[in-house]
Amino acid sequence: MQAFAALLDRLTLTPQRNGKLRLLADYLRNLPDPDRGYALAAITGDLSIASVKPAMIRALVEERVDPVLFGLSYDYVGDLAETVSLIWPDGGKVASAPAIGEVVQQLSAASRLEGPKLVAAWLDGLDASGRYGLIKLVTGGLRVGVTARLAKQALADFGARPIADIEEIWHGLAPPYTELFAWLEGRAGRPQARRLAPFRPVMLSNAVAEEDFARLDPADYAAEWKWDGIRIQGAAEDGTARLYSRTGDDISGAFPDMLEHFAFTGAIDGELLVAREGEDGMAIAPFADLQQRLNRKKVTGKTLADYPAFIRAYDLLEEEGEDLRPLPFRDRRRRLEAFVSRLASPRIDISPLVDFADWEELARLRSDPPRKDRLHDVAEGLMLKRWDSPYLAGRPKGPWFKWKRDPFLLDAVLMYAQRGHGRRSSFYSDYTFGVWTAETPEAGELVPVGKAYFGFTDEELKELDRFVRNNTVERFGPVRAVRAEPGAGLVLEVAFEGLNRSTRHKSGVAMRFPRINRIRWDKPPAEADRLQTLEKLLPAPR
Repeated sequence: MQAFAALLDRLTLTPQRNGKLRLLADYLRNLPDPDRGYALAAITGDLSIASVKPAMIRALVEERVDPVLFGLSYDYVGDLAETVSLIWPDGGKVASAPAIGEVVQQLSAASRLEGPKLVAAWLDGLDASGRYGLIKLVTGGLRVGVTARLAKQALADFGARPIADIEEIWHGLAPPYTELFAWLEGRAGRPQARRLAPFRPVMLSNAVAEEDFARLDPADYAAEWKWDGIRIQGAAEDGTARLYSRTGDDISGAFPDMLEHFAFTGAIDGELLVAREGEDGMAIAPFADLQQRLNRKKVTGKTLADYPAFIRAYDLLEEEGEDLRPLPFRDRRRRLEAFVSRLASPRIDISPLVDFADWEELARLRSDPPRKDRLHDVAEGLMLKRWDSPYLAGRPKGPWFKWKRDPFLLDAVLMYAQRGHGRRSSFYSDYTFGVWTAETPEAGELVPVGKAYFGFTDEELKELDRFVRNNTVERFGPVRAVRAEPGAGLVLEVAFEGLNRSTRHKSGVAMRFPRINRIRWDKPPAEADRLQTLEKLLPAPR
């Protein structure tokens, strides 16, 4: 358990991607089965222990420590595992710490009444480091800057295999992945993905730079609009239909209306969107409508009716058992057009190509998409795809580029700050900002329009944290309200990708992907933007 806790600490303090990969590969190499498999599942978010919840951990510690003291400590530290590991009374030490596999297997077999007793006994016998590792293992929420894909890359490095080989079989495996490790160590053959309609690793694009165009021939590339939805993969085989996110998460439960239209055998790559009735038939709805469907295990009939989903297909990966990924994009596109035409589904169409003669013409379209079909509202930019490119897993350099529209910029006033997590738990690093509701600040008020927690350097974080502490006017647990008046406060230049209407926010707007672009130490809050500026960017109401 101490080794697991040490890994989490080192991952948190190692910002470099390659450094994290080395730490993970070394850890997996030095730990036996099944411990390493369960640790890997915890890191990738695939470990779930029903008998343990964060509320249970809080209840256990409040039986042993003054609840007020624990609450104050938790507010300051900002992380449950770290707080409990430090405040838990030291008990009699056991001869040895429990192995990860032992913890997972015993808790998985335990009832909700037995689970707390097991956890309490282990916490009593561990030191602070072991307690931290145990709580992180059983509750999840590791916050160590490791995505599931990064963990899979570490496995690829560990076994000297292409990451695509691991992604091809990942969703047919389950913790503790003993078959996977046996294959990676050369002790057994490659595991079979024992799942119908499996996920295929997606091909990703690189951001195009201005200097790239000097060496790129426009005749070599097709262009498509980049739609404002989520990238998905639809697969069907022998009566089984599945819908996957770009990372391979099965999101079928939230979109049963889409699965009804998977009357095919194969796999398509595309964008999941929500349609709404327009003057000329169905049109793409704002991303906020799609959000009503995301991250749900089940959806109501009303939600299905109010936010009907559809797929705008980009690519055809497999058809009737034939793997099309080695074919050039030109051939796959031709096959996709015929496939969608035969399917004749009102919920699956094809992403149209954009005609252009040269990069200058394409740049004009990118900066001002046609108003027809509301492209200006729902297109995030353009995708460039080489006509001769096969479908390659990962992010190969050169075949595909994304050319996003320039972000919107807004000057907003910092209103609230909240403590971060992990290595940021001692800093106020999550910032809520607002704009004025009237042309003159004195005639209106500040209303929150967004929240951001990245876009600044470590040095700027220290300056922002200092400002928050020196200008606090109210405290709400881990949140502080800061001075925000026309003549006193801090202006943040915020970059964002777009806006949606929102009934949850007083301002009536919700930002897409806001981040801090610049700290305007030079600008008085009275000169920040007005709500009317944002309202002009909103899509037409339903």
